[in-house]
Amino acid sequence: MHSVPTWDPEQYLRHAGHRSRPFLDMLGRIPHLPSGGRPPRIADIGCGPGNVTALLADRWPDAHITGFDVSREMLAQARKDHEGATAGGGMIDFRQADAAHWTPEEPYDLIVSNAALQWVPGHPESFAAWIEGLTPGGTLAFQVPGNFTSPSHALLGELCDSPRWRDRLGTHGRRYIHILEPGDYLVRLADLGCDADAWETTYYQLLGGEDPVLDWVKGTALRPVLTELADDPAAAERFLGEYRDLLRAAYPPGPHGTVFPFRRIFAVARKVS
Repeated sequence: MHSVPTWDPEQYLRHAGHRSRPFLDMLGRIPHLPSGGRPPRIADIGCGPGNVTALLADRWPDAHITGFDVSREMLAQARKDHEGATAGGGMIDFRQADAAHWTPEEPYDLIVSNAALQWVPGHPESFAAWIEGLTPGGTLAFQVPGNFTSPSHALLGELCDSPRWRDRLGTHGRRYIHILEPGDYLVRLADLGCDADAWETTYYQLLGGEDPVLDWVKGTALRPVLTELADDPAAAERFLGEYRDLLRAAYPPGPHGTVFPFRRIFAVARKVS
């Protein structure tokens, strides 16, 4: 039985620049919204601490933007930092909702999701309801990590499955099996009557500091493990030490920092009017 991960907004935001770049690249591929002279209505599914939700207001200054997330910790940070009127006359607000069960409660011109759907088994089954909830000509756009076979995630899964941790952690390290390939997303969205685009990009990120890859995954992939071991600090420390040593071997530092390749998968689907 998986625990619901406890999220740490401060840890997540330590790499906010690298984490935001795929979202900005995705925004550049979103077509004109069919607002018909009214302010656009936008939903951000799995908004986290709201830092990328706020970027939507830079692109659509007068939009009413609602970020949805299941984590109370993330929503508290988002509301503190980003909720309220925007400089362009729009509005940002945040609501608690689980992406696994969320359906549009009103018509949206744009539904976006940034690095969240990998946590949602069967998320492609929600596409039909999400597209149904778009205005004619509206867009569904999302990006998800596609690096679940990379050393950072493969080593985490192997360590959780090892004899010394298997009974306690089970499959907590393998949470990325729900991702489809770009071509599969493309076909599913086209089957739903959308003008669809899908692609992938591998970002070669130069990370600084001591054990930077461990610091990165502490904000995301490690959250289920850290949540499961939260009541046993000694065990958590042992696990982190073992995982740290594996990451040091897989991602040795160079003269300018540690190179951390990260594959991302994107899809943008416009509902045909």
